[in-house]
Amino acid sequence: MTSTAQAQKSGAGAAHPDHLGHVIFIAAAAAMGGFLFGYDSSVINGAVEAIRDRYDIGSAALAQVIAIALIGCAIGAATAGRIADRIGRIRCMQISAALFTVSAVGSALPFALYDLAFWRIVGGFAIGMASVIGPAYIAEVAPPAYRGRLGSFQQAAIVVGIAISQLVNWGLLNAAGGDQRGKLMGLEAWQVMLGVMVIPAVLYGLLSFAIPESPRFLISVGKHERAREILTEVEGDKVDLDARVAEIEHAMKSEHKSSFKDLLGGSFFFKPIVWIGIGLSVFQQFVGINVAFYYSSTLWQSVGVDPTDSFFYSFTTSIINIVGTVIAMIFVDRIGRRPLALIGSVGMVIGLALEAWAFSFDLVDGKLPAAQGWTALIAAHVFVLFFALSWGVVVWVFLGEMFPNRIRAAALGVAASAQWIANWAITASFPSLADWNLSATYVIYTFFAALSIPFVLKYVKETKGKKLEEMG
Repeated sequence: MTSTAQAQKSGAGAAHPDHLGHVIFIAAAAAMGGFLFGYDSSVINGAVEAIRDRYDIGSAALAQVIAIALIGCAIGAATAGRIADRIGRIRCMQISAALFTVSAVGSALPFALYDLAFWRIVGGFAIGMASVIGPAYIAEVAPPAYRGRLGSFQQAAIVVGIAISQLVNWGLLNAAGGDQRGKLMGLEAWQVMLGVMVIPAVLYGLLSFAIPESPRFLISVGKHERAREILTEVEGDKVDLDARVAEIEHAMKSEHKSSFKDLLGGSFFFKPIVWIGIGLSVFQQFVGINVAFYYSSTLWQSVGVDPTDSFFYSFTTSIINIVGTVIAMIFVDRIGRRPLALIGSVGMVIGLALEAWAFSFDLVDGKLPAAQGWTALIAAHVFVLFFALSWGVVVWVFLGEMFPNRIRAAALGVAASAQWIANWAITASFPSLADWNLSATYVIYTFFAALSIPFVLKYVKETKGKKLEEMG
């Protein structure tokens, strides 16, 4: 019997929980990890120039402090699954919340550059854990009838976290008189920006005590009665609990634990499908999207925009990111993954090329000429919009669907690792590249956006409407 048939037999497929609001609360609480993911990833945008000035460091050293969090991200993402399988999903969330809190306090009160870098790694580890445990928990707790919509909470929370961090940074900068090193509450403004994350981090920790453990984990450790209670809570009391528990146990026993060696084969070490997944991950980062979230304030200030205005533009870019993400969520199942990816690539090429053109002009009195300045600003928003409505969402959908069942987990791990590495490469290289030639840097990003078009056309197959069992 197929899993779909089993779900229908047990009533899970048609289950509508008696307290849908409570189920939404559970998913939203878990998605707070995604909010912190987005917040912590981009809050550093408000501190870049202050860190450069306070510690008197060059672009290369500054880039390493900004990018070093990604090392923690990679470690956290790689270990979260095993931690969650050993001690539970909720305990994993609580560890992540504690690390976010400690990182926020440490980053706000650094003794020197080296310990600021250390706290960035700690925060990165928390990000990596949150990036894995949130979607996994929501998928395991959400009723099948609502799984897709509730699963989208994680991505929505990430982009909202990015936007809120930029809004908070802008507000604090205004309170400090437009000076990142201006005094606020006895600290410099940039320290307060990094420290404010304590509030959502503590909230995440508190919420983790208010939501139930995953039924799947409880069954795996023999706590069947508690699992039944939670299944009743989230799927309704009309579900055949014996059938649901048996279905979950059967699925867990029949799962193939994919390993790295399952990915080997073909002419170039990995199987071709694995390389396609790696390619999607690398292209997603090599268009330079994280420059918009880590360095946008610095970027605008470098071409003569007032610091306060530069923070405001970072916030508006984050709002555009939310709009694009909503568009993607609406259309990804309607028009398909490939068309969205191609539309996004074309839009990104246009936006990035216009930015490259605008930044090629010499500054006049420390500013871009008016026409080029407005072109650069509008083009940056166009770029983020087209990324968000396509590659920002579509890549994760592809990676979750495109691999055969027998290698899905291991292949997804390799592709995600490639994404963190590519993210690090872009984040660490941007300050030095911008010092060398800002326009040429954007030409490089434009080249990768253009190259993604033939890559998708030639190698990436549509996964819309296909069962996971059909992949291979």
